[in-house]
Amino acid sequence: METETEPYVRLASLRELHQVVAQLNTARSMADTLQTVADGSVDALGFELASVNVVRPDGDLLVAAVAGADQVEVDKAEAAIAGRTGSRASWERRLTMGERWGELRFIPYTEGWVLDHDDVPQWHTTGPAPRFPDEWHPMDRLFAPMYASDGELLAVLEVDKPRNGRRPGPWGCEALQLYASQAAIAISNARLRGNMQRALVRLEREQEALRASEESFRQAFEYAPSGMAIAEVGGDSDGRLLRVNDALCRLLGRTVAVLRRYSFADLVHPEDMGTLLRTANDGGRAELRLARKDGSYLWVNLRNSVVADPAAGPQVQLTHVEDIEERKRHELALAHRASHDALTGLPNSAELRARLGSRICANPPESRRPYPAPAAEAPRAAAFDAFGTGVHRPHSFDHHEHVLQPDAPGGDGKGLAVLFCDLDGFKSINDRFGHVCGDAVLVEVARRLEQGVRDNDTVARLGGDEFVVLAEGLGPRDAADLAVRLRSAIVPAIRVEGRSVRVGGSFGIGWAACGMTTEEILESADQRMYVEKRSRAQGRRRAG
Repeated sequence: METETEPYVRLASLRELHQVVAQLNTARSMADTLQTVADGSVDALGFELASVNVVRPDGDLLVAAVAGADQVEVDKAEAAIAGRTGSRASWERRLTMGERWGELRFIPYTEGWVLDHDDVPQWHTTGPAPRFPDEWHPMDRLFAPMYASDGELLAVLEVDKPRNGRRPGPWGCEALQLYASQAAIAISNARLRGNMQRALVRLEREQEALRASEESFRQAFEYAPSGMAIAEVGGDSDGRLLRVNDALCRLLGRTVAVLRRYSFADLVHPEDMGTLLRTANDGGRAELRLARKDGSYLWVNLRNSVVADPAAGPQVQLTHVEDIEERKRHELALAHRASHDALTGLPNSAELRARLGSRICANPPESRRPYPAPAAEAPRAAAFDAFGTGVHRPHSFDHHEHVLQPDAPGGDGKGLAVLFCDLDGFKSINDRFGHVCGDAVLVEVARRLEQGVRDNDTVARLGGDEFVVLAEGLGPRDAADLAVRLRSAIVPAIRVEGRSVRVGGSFGIGWAACGMTTEEILESADQRMYVEKRSRAQGRRRAG
């Protein structure tokens, strides 16, 4: 491999890495695969010694392959560690205490001494202290864990003695991580191939090969813990399900007879049809939603392979259906938390800006003209006197529908209204009764705002006691009426912990338009809100 100080990696080094990765899946057995993994880390990754510790069925790790650049050292290492076993607990300790270099784990010689007497086989020897900070020490340990797609630990690749005498830098670490991930796939494939080969051997030993193989497959198919299906390939009924197992029936809430009338294309969610079509081939994978009998959809992982089946025809598609609903629900929940306010459940500031930004572009339409700021606001709003809203007009070259201000030439007087709301009297409630009461008020105000808008409108919490409403297709009078309705919805008393509290709301109405930034649009509505708040306060003082 190249040294870390060079500004680029030679194409020859990348070719070496590519070649050893390509060789990973050419081995015919698990033993050959593990040895290929060890050899490749020496041939292309710049290490003089490597070993592969594979996880046994009982969980412990066996030293299954050793490779090195020097045959004498390889012989010594094999004599010391090959075929020996280290307990899972000791390995977990190593992987836990190691420094995290991405997916790699590094234990420097200053800490590794605590591992000298555990039961993990090792070849390390003592040596002098490093002469410079990144010099490799004989007691340094570098591990690359290899995991299956479901997170199961398959093996650990340990490498030693970099040829340049230095600890790997960013390039070396990334190359080792890439290699380990590809090696994990190769080991998984080898394990699958091994299982299949053992199954074939058992079938070949049966007196009646065809009947025995069909019975063995039937049992494996029918009693698989996850969903399995066989579909027709080609012909007028391409994709029709020929056989399904009980697990798939339970998963989709349908009987065998019903499922055999369908194909996966009939069951997939309409939005996932493209995903199904792109992956419906030999070895294809897809994460998509399938319809259940009750009308709900379930997230599954489909894995397809085309196999020969004498009983069903020349070729059929074998599909493994794995339930991933819980993982998908967790992923969606994480995405929701990232884009929504934790207290009220409303879209947060980032999501508001994303939705607003998706409607506008940076190019102002030719018909855009200034939207005058209120007179009382003129000194502060000079920079915001070009605000407007608008109707959608197709753009001439990129199919973007421009957002225009209501009074733009050619418009229909409607546009995208931005209502900025600040609660009146909220701080005194928060100070007097505490944050628990204040939070309850914010939740109730959010609920009332959501009830007061249309289904396609957006109510977001900008932060603190500030809310923003996006309402498309409104004219100035419509927007003013909406502000009045929402203000009236906020005013009624809110019951919190046995007490009745009230807040008001000040609304400023701004208008979105192409050529403006989201910050300009929100600032415009914010300025108008402050104008309204001051004018209402002055009105109350005069009335008093």
